Amino acid sequence: MAGVQCASAQNRVLVYTHNGKGYVHDNIADSVAAIKKMGAQSGFGVDASDDPTVFTDARLKQYKVLVFANSNNEAFDNDDQRAAFKRFIQAGGGFVGIHSASGSERNWPYFWEILGGKFVWHPKLQPFKVRVVDRNHPATKGMPASFLWEDECYFIGNLNPNIHPLLVTDPAKLIDPQRSKYPWTLVGKALPLSWYMQVDGGREFYTALGHKKEHYSNPILYRHILGGIRWAMGDNMGENMGEK
Repeated sequence: MAGVQCASAQNRVLVYTHNGKGYVHDNIADSVAAIKKMGAQSGFGVDASDDPTVFTDARLKQYKVLVFANSNNEAFDNDDQRAAFKRFIQAGGGFVGIHSASGSERNWPYFWEILGGKFVWHPKLQPFKVRVVDRNHPATKGMPASFLWEDECYFIGNLNPNIHPLLVTDPAKLIDPQRSKYPWTLVGKALPLSWYMQVDGGREFYTALGHKKEHYSNPILYRHILGGIRWAMGDNMGENMGEK
């Protein structure tokens, strides 16, 4: 199981970074390093792997949360691995998706359901205003009510109706001449960028933010992801959040 150090810590997460054929982000190492730092500061163990063979019942039993950190394209090699992922969720496992994780498993509706939707399109990298619509969740506590952020603004389709949006933006203010060509989904008049939900027995959190490598040392994203991981573990209060 390449890249994984087995451990018996009670709270342990697997950071999964597998990319199938297609675009691979250059931010993967930075996202993994940030999550390992979060674990060291906040008292949970972190393993990292890009090897799909980790998806067996026996191997997944040691984890409370699976973090798909900038995974993309095909996440699994076969249906046995997909079945192990599904059983992990149904047994109460947590799931966290970061940025291009929404582009993983584009042909598997169950994965869209668990992540909360499927990547459709993004306009060019640009600054845009992010608005916090729920400031009581561990992933958004301490955030300003709104902030300017430069990123790939992901348009997501097939949104799960169970999502609880945390961060949104106004798509009408984006520079995107092609927005009308793609079947993406709004919540009201807002484009959701981050959300949480509880679906099929698991606890799921997703954020579309995080394209640039330096984002993972930015306190806003760092604490956002840490809060999402802690919530997915079952920590509703988001205590012991640590500092960047």
